[in-house]
Amino acid sequence: MSGGRRVVVTGMEVVSALGAGLDATWDGLVSGRSGIRPISRFDPSRIDSRIAGEVPDFDPGDVVDRKEQRRNDRFALFALWCARRAMDAAGLPGRLERPLAERTGVIVGSGIGGGTTFVEQVGVSVERGPDRISPFFIPMVIANLGAGQVGIMSGALGPNFATVSACASGGHAIGEAWETIRRDDADVMIVGGTEAPLAEALVGSFAAMRALSTRNDDPAAASRPFDAGRDGFVIAEGAACLILEELEHAQWRGAPILAEVAGYAATGDASHITLPAPGGEGALRAARRALQKAGMTPDAIDHVNAHATSTPEGDRAELQAIRTLLGDRAGEVSVTANKSMLGHTLGAAGAIEAVVTIQSLRHGIVPPTINLVDVDPAGDGLDLTPGTARRRPLRAALSNSFGFGGQNSALVIRRWDP
Repeated sequence: MSGGRRVVVTGMEVVSALGAGLDATWDGLVSGRSGIRPISRFDPSRIDSRIAGEVPDFDPGDVVDRKEQRRNDRFALFALWCARRAMDAAGLPGRLERPLAERTGVIVGSGIGGGTTFVEQVGVSVERGPDRISPFFIPMVIANLGAGQVGIMSGALGPNFATVSACASGGHAIGEAWETIRRDDADVMIVGGTEAPLAEALVGSFAAMRALSTRNDDPAAASRPFDAGRDGFVIAEGAACLILEELEHAQWRGAPILAEVAGYAATGDASHITLPAPGGEGALRAARRALQKAGMTPDAIDHVNAHATSTPEGDRAELQAIRTLLGDRAGEVSVTANKSMLGHTLGAAGAIEAVVTIQSLRHGIVPPTINLVDVDPAGDGLDLTPGTARRRPLRAALSNSFGFGGQNSALVIRRWDP
């Protein structure tokens, strides 16, 4: 079922706890370097979990002037910075003009949107009164304004919206952009995910759910996907944007082609608000459907970039789904968990990990899963890439993303071979 227009990636950019820029993130991941540190964006002393993946030294000044920076939440600034640089990498003009503008759309996912602004302005209302709330409060908070601001900056006149599906938002954004191009509603899509959740009330809320690691005395070792000693995820901020483009359009432009998005599927668990369906059944159905739409079988998959947040039940269910999907080949496929170094960027995770997956395909390198000392029994016999990056030829990869509410995304990405 691989009919429809082919979709390739022609540009991409990342901001993460390992730094601003694709090279910083990729180099850090390959070297096995953790970006998890004590929280510095606010005083975390009242929270049980006091560590996070903060983006260091982020300065969007080359993309957004000081006035506009004050009128945008950090999640939107991440998106704007990544989108501008991804467009540059793809060889697109700084401002799109007709007819290209009409054939270019934007989808940027976010699980929370302008959460830090929300917390700040609610505090202003309580302490100083509602008449002191910023007039930019709503435009800074609502989750679709990441996509909206990218559209305004770029001049894109095609479909423009946000995906809001918790930690599957970035994966859904890429997949829905893929579908948009396949059905001929656009030739180019600026797509990604962004999140900036580092405010006391937001981090404290996840801590109240007992979802976060409390390994505060050793931040770099706190995010431990697949390890039997994992105690929760490490919250993080970051973003990634990709330029998706119809193949012939990209070739006509002479654009660099980095990879092909070959398949996508989304499923629901209909099971629990935070826990995955037993055995990872929803994740498994998403992966199988994505492969079917790609016209591929599980035998084509050499690598899985796992969602792997470092929660006890989530990791176990995903491992079960991977084992079931790959069958007898399960032990031959390299699995990695980027969140062991980046932390969990919520709605941005699927986009960041898609970019890393593309880098793996391009360079033939699978970044390691760090802090994996005592493998969960569910991972016995699987190649979880512990500790050290591995070089190996890669043809195609699966990138998983799952969200609270039982929302699953699966992307099949293929190495570009002219």
